[in-house]
Amino acid sequence: MNFTIETEQESDGRWIAEVIEIPGAMKYAASREAAIALAEALALRVIAERLENGEQPVAPITISFAA
Repeated sequence: MNFTIETEQESDGRWIAEVIEIPGAMKYAASREAAIALAEALALRVIAERLENGEQPVAPITISFAA
């Protein structure tokens, strides 16, 4: 599963990072790197919550186990 994160610097200097594949998954921060880290963490929380509630995550997840 791959995600696209778009970033943009606002006129007030803050950065916003948005995970395109997850509607509403966007975070503001003082730096680009911090905004990306917060958006990634939010995306993981959204996926975990969907899995816990028996919903389909954003994209199919394949898990394999080594014998």
